[in-house]
Order: sequence, then C-alpha cells, then structure tokens
Amino acid sequence: MLYSSRVLALLLALCIALITTLGLALFRAATTAMLSASFVISFSVSYLLVFFLLEFLVFREINRIHTLVTKLRKKELSDLGKQRSTPLNPLRAINEEIYSFAELKQKEIDELKKLEAFRREFIADISHELKTPIFAAQGFVHTLLDGAIDDKAVRNKFLKKAARSLDGLDALVEDLLTLSQIETGQVKMRFESVELYKLTEEVLEQFETKASKRGIKLRIKGDRPATAYADPLRISQVLSNLVSNAVNHSHDDSEVVVHIDQGKRYVTVSVIDKGEGIPPEHINRIFERFYRVDKSRSRAKGGTGLGLAIVKHILEGHHTRPEVESTPGKGSVFSFKLPRSKEVMEH
Repeated sequence: MLYSSRVLALLLALCIALITTLGLALFRAATTAMLSASFVISFSVSYLLVFFLLEFLVFREINRIHTLVTKLRKKELSDLGKQRSTPLNPLRAINEEIYSFAELKQKEIDELKKLEAFRREFIADISHELKTPIFAAQGFVHTLLDGAIDDKAVRNKFLKKAARSLDGLDALVEDLLTLSQIETGQVKMRFESVELYKLTEEVLEQFETKASKRGIKLRIKGDRPATAYADPLRISQVLSNLVSNAVNHSHDDSEVVVHIDQGKRYVTVSVIDKGEGIPPEHINRIFERFYRVDKSRSRAKGGTGLGLAIVKHILEGHHTRPEVESTPGKGSVFSFKLPRSKEVMEH
C-alpha cells in the first residue's frame, strides 16, 4: 500500500538520511566511515520516529475514523466500542466527535425501533378493543333486523345490550382522547389548594351503588382535613380510576379503603383493596395502555384498559408517580404523593 505508515516512514527516513549525509559530506574532515555511520544512524532514527508518529498518531486514528464512517453508512452501530485516543493525538477530537455522533445515531435507531414496536402493539390492541364492542352491537342490531324486532321482550333485551356495547365504545374513545390530550400537552394542569378528604368523599359516592351490589364497603381513613396543591379535576379522575379498579377486582363482601396520610411536605393517598392482587411479573407493566393481567376476566369486568395509563400520565403532570404493592390473592395498594398546599406549608 503506497500510503501506509511503513512506506511513508521509509521514504521520509531515506530523504532525511540523504540530506544529513550530504550536509556532512561538505566538511573535508568527513570520512567515508563517518558518512556511512551518519547515513545508517539518521536513517534508523528517522524511520523509527516517523513510523511511530504516523502509525500511532495519524494512520491508526484515521483507520478508526474510517471504520466509524463505514458503520455509519451501513447503519451497523450496535457493536460500536468506546474509542480511546492518546491525549497528544491531533485527530483525537475528530475521532471522539464522530464517535459521539455515531452513539447518538444508535440511540435514535434504538428509540425508533422501540416506537415502531410500540406502534404495532398499540394498533393491534386498539383494533382488538374497538372490534369487541362494535361486533357485539352489530350482532344485536342484525339479529333485530332479521326478525327479532317483532318480539318485544327480545327487542328490548337486545337494544339494551347494544346500548351497553356502544356505551363501552364511547368510554374507550373518550379515554383515548383524554390520554392523547395529556400526552401532547393539550391538557393544562390547573393547580390550586385541594381538600383531598372532601374530594375523596365525592368520588366514593359515585361507586356506592356499584359496590353495594357486591357487598363491598367503601370508606376513608386518615387525616382530615388534608390539603394538597394539585389540579382537583385531574386528581378526581385519578381517584375515580383507582377506586373503580379496586371495586372491580375486590372480592365480594370485602372493602375498599382510601387512606390519606398528611406529612410535613406531602400528602400520601393510598387506595387499598382486598381482592385478586397482581402477580409480581405484571407489576411493571400495568400502567401500559391496554395491558391486562388477565385479559378475559378484566374485559368481563368492564373498563377500557386505559385507566391506569391515564393515572400515570396525570401524576407525571403533577411531578409524581404511582406506587404499587400487591400480593396475589390478598389485594393491592395503589398510592401516590402530592405536595401540601403552599398556604398550609407557609404556616
């Protein structure tokens, strides 16, 4: 290879040795032995020095840069290793800059792959979730059109079932819109002082009828009053989703407790049920859209599969996050923290 470090070092060393020898030959006292020794020494020293400089400070670094650029072009960035250069290397900054660029591109590629996988999973999930109520309503309506409409008892029964399916579809679309608006920032949090005990009482009132049908008691435990700094509408939505889940997954004749604990800086709200519980392998995924621990049983109990995802995003908008503790067969505890009201903290 014409432009290898060895060839260039050999040529440069030869030139330096010749110039040195010719310069020395100008002196009358220079003998042939001296000129020969001068040529050999200058050639050897020049070759070693130039070869070292070219090989370790230039060519090796250029080869690394070439390898990085090749991988960038072929999009083979997954096996990039950390590039190490000597501090004296003049190409060090360029090499590290290219490596940083390649590393950034690899992160972008990984993120795009995750988004693509999420998109495929989301489309599959939403298609399935939409298909269920639509097909159910279609079946009831077509049955009526095929002649069952003449039977008043059957007609009323099927119309009620079709209405329930369409109500479920409406709730699913509403939750999707809510989640989309929160994620895109269209929903702005309106923070103010919120009396959590009173807010919780209002939320529990909405579920009293549903809970009483299964003998489930709803009660509040803890500090009163408990004032937090939050968006009352969104926290009401968080509590509604958590209480709804607790009621749906509780055993009959049990209880659901909302515990409010007021500390010096934060108010902790916990929704406690004595129900099915969640296996440990599912804990980290329950806040994903449409994720269900037991898909058949969860769907039979109602819900859109988006409630916990909405809870997570609302709490993230409050700069906090939900916590979960659960024991299969014994129940679950969903909790979150909110900062105390500014006025209360000032006193």
